[in-house]
Amino acid sequence: ASNSPKSSLPVGPPVYVDLAYIPNHCSGKNTDPEFFKRVRASYYVVSGNDAANGEPSRTVLDALLEGKAQWGENLQVTLIPTHDTEVTREWYQQTHEKQQELNIMVLASSSTVVMQDESFPACKIEF
Repeated sequence: ASNSPKSSLPVGPPVYVDLAYIPNHCSGKNTDPEFFKRVRASYYVVSGNDAANGEPSRTVLDALLEGKAQWGENLQVTLIPTHDTEVTREWYQQTHEKQQELNIMVLASSSTVVMQDESFPACKIEF
């Protein structure tokens, strides 16, 4: 077994969850296709908004496609970017056909919701 942080998932069957936060602001430092093969979520949150640090990482977004392709089931997956970034927009446009083939939907992150005295991005996530 490798000592790489990317291969630190325990051996076993995939885990199914409703919502998964892509680790480390969608940085390529800790997430690879194995994460998406093993952590199967209905919704993945992408919160990266720091291009200087490679967040979000195009490599991680591509890993989602690669990992999801290995599921063997065509479950609906929704990607929730919390920021509108150039990387996310380019990835969406360049891989849109593959996303459709894999049943992956990407929510628009540039929408705004206005409620009473507050206005916020439509993909605001609070824990």
